[in-house]
Amino acid sequence: MEALLDSKWAQLVFGVLLLLAVVALLFAIARLADRLQNMKARQAITLAVFAGPALLFVTVGLIYPAIRTFVMSFMDRRSENFVAFDNYQWLLTADLAQKSFVNTFWWVIMVPILATSIGLLYAILVDKTRFEKWAKSLLFMPMAISFVGAGIIWKLVYEYKGAAFEQLGLANAIIVAVGGQPVRFLQDDPWNTFFLIVVMIWIQAGFAMVLLSAALKAVPDDIIEAARLDGVNAWQMFRNITIPSIRPTLVVVLTTIIIASLKIFDITKTMTGAKFDTQVLANVMYDETFTNGNNGTGSAAAVAIFVLVIPVVAYNIRQMMKNREVRGT
Repeated sequence: MEALLDSKWAQLVFGVLLLLAVVALLFAIARLADRLQNMKARQAITLAVFAGPALLFVTVGLIYPAIRTFVMSFMDRRSENFVAFDNYQWLLTADLAQKSFVNTFWWVIMVPILATSIGLLYAILVDKTRFEKWAKSLLFMPMAISFVGAGIIWKLVYEYKGAAFEQLGLANAIIVAVGGQPVRFLQDDPWNTFFLIVVMIWIQAGFAMVLLSAALKAVPDDIIEAARLDGVNAWQMFRNITIPSIRPTLVVVLTTIIIASLKIFDITKTMTGAKFDTQVLANVMYDETFTNGNNGTGSAAAVAIFVLVIPVVAYNIRQMMKNREVRGT
């Protein structure tokens, strides 16, 4: 029996059967609840059946790990002894950690602004043109690539060889072809961080373009026609009509990209191994926890990321609630 359970296929079949059994049990309980005369008891059981599993998964997969990570951030490297704020002191004073904060700042500032600006400009330029669908597909295609895949692609683009060697990277091949010297795109600080940021912008611009294009098409035609009759120019139309009309979507796009930038890990890890001073907070969290075996400092870095994300999420939720109230009135 033990040998059978050690088989991967046996474990898979057992897991599927267990899941089906649990689902069947929940449906059976829900059917029995329908026969109850007490309305409050029926509603309570129905709520427990349908919301209970989701709450259980959220608790086990999200709430408990978050609380445990917070507690571990006050413990030593093996999570055995209480060290108070020593891990946070290291996070704020160590050169490695300080550099990660600076790099994360540039990611959070540049990626949302540039990706959203490019997406918005592109959406405006191709709106209602004959080749609109094809043009949008071209910009959106990078969204289908994972961050790791994009990192590998751009690592090949940025590939550097010494001046005496043939350049395999596309960027350096072009530079050498026009008479320049090869550039160490991924090795030289601080510019290497900005070259990595280009990859994220390349991915997120398509996301911004799709959402903002949909928002542009939702702007009422009568408002646009009235503005044109009033003699407004293109810039006034953009500033006074377009931007206010798509502001809710702009907020969603910006906050979503900000959150993605705060959590960035794959691109830096794939392209530079988080070396050459390109590390961000997520890299510090990973390296301290899994490479250096220091649960305390790794957890402190994770808490720092969580704290930085909270205001952005709260602002996004607040804006969504305001928009709902406006639509409701």
